[in-house]
Amino acid sequence: MTPLAPLYTQSGAGAEVAAQDGSSSIAAWSLTATIAFTLIVYTLEGSLDGRQKKAYQKTKFPVELETTVSKIDTETPRTASKKESSKDGDNDGDNDGDDKDKIKSTESLLKQLQAKFKNSQTYGLDKVNFGMIASAYDAFESIVFLIIGFLPFVWDKSVEIGQSFFGLTQENEIKITLIFLLLVTIVGTITSLPFELYSTFQIERKHGFNKQTYGLFFTDKIKSLILTFAIGGPFIALLLRIIQSGGQYFYLYVWAFMFVFSVFMMTIVPVFIMPLFNKYEPLAEGDLKTRIYQLADRLEYPLKKLFVMDGSKRSAHSNAFMFGFGSNKRIVLFDTLLEQVSDDEVLAILGHELGHWKLGHTLTNFAVTQFYFGAAFYFFSLCYTNRELYAAFGFDDESQPVPTVIALMLFFQTIWAPIDKILSFVLTVFSRHCEFAADKFSVDLDMSKELQSGLCKIHLENLGAMCPDPWYSSYHYSHPPLVERLSAMMKFDDKRK
Repeated sequence: MTPLAPLYTQSGAGAEVAAQDGSSSIAAWSLTATIAFTLIVYTLEGSLDGRQKKAYQKTKFPVELETTVSKIDTETPRTASKKESSKDGDNDGDNDGDDKDKIKSTESLLKQLQAKFKNSQTYGLDKVNFGMIASAYDAFESIVFLIIGFLPFVWDKSVEIGQSFFGLTQENEIKITLIFLLLVTIVGTITSLPFELYSTFQIERKHGFNKQTYGLFFTDKIKSLILTFAIGGPFIALLLRIIQSGGQYFYLYVWAFMFVFSVFMMTIVPVFIMPLFNKYEPLAEGDLKTRIYQLADRLEYPLKKLFVMDGSKRSAHSNAFMFGFGSNKRIVLFDTLLEQVSDDEVLAILGHELGHWKLGHTLTNFAVTQFYFGAAFYFFSLCYTNRELYAAFGFDDESQPVPTVIALMLFFQTIWAPIDKILSFVLTVFSRHCEFAADKFSVDLDMSKELQSGLCKIHLENLGAMCPDPWYSSYHYSHPPLVERLSAMMKFDDKRK
């Protein structure tokens, strides 16, 4: 039995290379192991998708959610919000159709969740069915690219292009690498585009979420590609230069570089890049703005600016987030969020988000990310010079060095891939722990009822899963399911009494 080998190799030996004495080497089996791991992950994740699909096919409203939300309705009187009162006063009867699916503050949350249950199930079913097709294609593409020798073929073509049009030689590895990444990016964009279009303009539009036009979609795509080349190009060039000239302990220099780059991106993305896609305007003067600043002062959060983002430009989904370093903190609210929940509920949601900051979750996540980079590049340094590993994927021409970017890509695709899957699951578990802790923080601020009702309303508007499969949610969800969060907050309330 011999290991698999790609059809295209740099030496021209093709699949015949597998017949050579590589079967006795672990590295020679890297391609075979990578394909096997891809199939195992696809099978396991596909089984979870199947479980979630069955959950979305249920027609009975979940009993546990019904019991939990009914307690919220019992303990929280339903009265018309200021927004509804204002709209009612201005309504001449022509907009009834536009508002029929809006949350009604005077109606019980349970009744509204039950009314939206079928829509939520249909939306989830559409997404999971599409996701299963997309996952199947991703696995198929990955395996086919490995078998045909896509990477060595594209690299050799990049060398030819560099030599023919720019007079580059093998010694100009970094410049050839940029050509290579350009070609790979173009191929990836083309193959992923049909899936993105279907998701956005079929599924999201069908369920009333997509607000984009095709013009805006492609404008965003072009902007993203330009930014990828403008920022990613210099980043890759510097990264490769550090690896090539850093000596035996290059991973330490790379680690420092990744730290600096992370801080750089965290600084420029919200200030310069995000405004290229959305409009950020200061929150209007009023009671909500005053109360948000009072909450920030109470928690000693150095809030400097408070923005509203036109999220409705692209989607009806809602969100809120914070960013900034040191004493220059900023908060961004989606305009959709302000339409979906009351001012009290906005404050409770921000209490949760500020809890992440106060409890050190933001700093912890940043530290974990930096540790991840350090560990990954350390292990990469251990196999950086292993030519037999790269030969298994078609880079078997010993007359030329293995490109550094190829060494990186194959390392993360082979040796590091199983570790990455395990770490990803661990981080998902940790994220859920942080969400419960931030919920408790908001409860301790005496905002429990408002956060509970706010989460229910966001779930309503976003058609969130109401009866997710426990295995699926444990593996995929960075946030606990709604019923688990509500139940936990109620237990926190009981302990405080």
